[in-house]
Amino acid sequence: MMAREFNDQEIESLVRDLESLRGGSIAAAALIGCGARAIPPLRSLLLQGRARSIYQPRQLAVETLGELSAKDVLLEYLSKPLAIKDAVVRFGEDAVRSTAARELARWQTDDVFECLTRAGSDHLLPGIVEALGAFRRIETMPYFLRALGDDVCRSYAEEAIRGLGIAARPFLIDAAVPGNSAVDQESSSSLQRRRWVLRILLDLALSEQDWTRLRGLLEEDDSEIVITTARIGLEVAQMPDRLGAVRRLIEMLPRADWFLRTDARAALAEHFDIAREEIEDEIARRTTAPSEDLGLDVVLRLLINLRNQALETGVVRR
Repeated sequence: MMAREFNDQEIESLVRDLESLRGGSIAAAALIGCGARAIPPLRSLLLQGRARSIYQPRQLAVETLGELSAKDVLLEYLSKPLAIKDAVVRFGEDAVRSTAARELARWQTDDVFECLTRAGSDHLLPGIVEALGAFRRIETMPYFLRALGDDVCRSYAEEAIRGLGIAARPFLIDAAVPGNSAVDQESSSSLQRRRWVLRILLDLALSEQDWTRLRGLLEEDDSEIVITTARIGLEVAQMPDRLGAVRRLIEMLPRADWFLRTDARAALAEHFDIAREEIEDEIARRTTAPSEDLGLDVVLRLLINLRNQALETGVVRR
């Protein structure tokens, strides 16, 4: 049995039904079945309709347009300047724009890429970051690096950068090294950005030349930057710098949170052969403290357990 064909008035009614949070998905499915005839009223809703704090109906309209392959309408919408003063309404419309960007990622074309780039030039949105990441174009690295400093967009930016692979390495190394301004005047977003840059670099194949650019980060004050840099150094640096990395790992242990201590301990255990002397020296130094303080020294317990485990498992000879 063939599905009934809706007339124009019924299609308009279905578009209005998108406003129902309960029945909107049913209306969207019916509109998709109407094909290209549903595009004009959906376009009118999206481009002429008013942005609101309850944004789900407009978001559903965008998803329906994507299913109808209405690329030009989505491009028109995302290219439209956004001037909304109300913060709650702006938040909702940002969600709609993010959805439009994700729908546009269906088309890996230059006009879509240019539209996404323009839309993201002044505003970070998760959907734009994710959609640009699908293109795997290295020229988007500055945008992804900026998004690494944003709590909402960070995970999408990280995925996009990792998708670029080794081509992202020079940009990441440049971004890891602080600029001309003093580190102690660094903004929180910049600090977060450099932390995440180093995490990504940790998983890339770096050279000794790359390490010479990163070596100075060992002398910074932020425990996460120092520990991640030290872990990189232990993998790629020559012996003098590897020993320096071990020392800085141990020095950062008292200030590191539980997760960073776990990372530092794993690095020291993996490279126990070169770290053993520094570990023994730190254990000896800490055991000179008053006996009532020893039981509270979590770093001492960590190092002793690490050493004993390494010796028991035969990582090194006694």
